[in-house]
Amino acid sequence: MNSKEILSINWKFYRKIYNLSQEKFAEIIGSNIVYINQLENCKRKPTIDMLDKIANNLNIFDASLNITASDLIKFDAKHITNFRRIDEKTK
Repeated sequence: MNSKEILSINWKFYRKIYNLSQEKFAEIIGSNIVYINQLENCKRKPTIDMLDKIANNLNIFDASLNITASDLIKFDAKHITNFRRIDEKTK
């Protein structure tokens, strides 16, 4: 598993915990939905600055987490979810 896939797993996990849509999280971090969707679907590599921005904004919801950019690319099997976009087609 590569770092983009691990980031995607962790990203979906934290969005689910805080009940955030991709649109809402993009708004919170000052990005756009296309970029957020590409990160979450492993189609784009995040910059270090973006990882810091994501971590800092997740800590706003729960400072006790103390998430760092490096935490976002550490694999944790407990973070695997089936969280999907509402409009995403299922097979």
